[in-house]
Amino acid sequence: MSNKAKSFTFISRSAPYGSCRPQLCLDAALATAVFEQEVHYLLVDDGVFQLLKDQQGDAIGSKTLGNAMETLELYGIEKVLVDSDSLDQRGLDDEDLLLPVERVSAEDIRSLIANSDYVFNL
Repeated sequence: MSNKAKSFTFISRSAPYGSCRPQLCLDAALATAVFEQEVHYLLVDDGVFQLLKDQQGDAIGSKTLGNAMETLELYGIEKVLVDSDSLDQRGLDDEDLLLPVERVSAEDIRSLIANSDYVFNL
């Protein structure tokens, strides 16, 4: 059996509040990273709103997802990938985001998915 790390891509596409999908995706990515696997974390569509600065989840009785997003690097997830078109369509700039991201194109996303051993799309 090979000890080579597998490549996991987690795609989060939901707004940070209103469903459990964003938190599930984040939790799964962090748990996978703990086991020293190669983890790619990609935000697309309304998922880009998870990266907005100054989130106040407690105002609606929810955990503030942005706080957890800031821990990705501590778990070994060094790059947060963001669909550039999704940011542009929502009028968001890098300055609006709480952490540095790597903007990727639709072609980059297709390549990432094709080269991943496992893909989770939430």
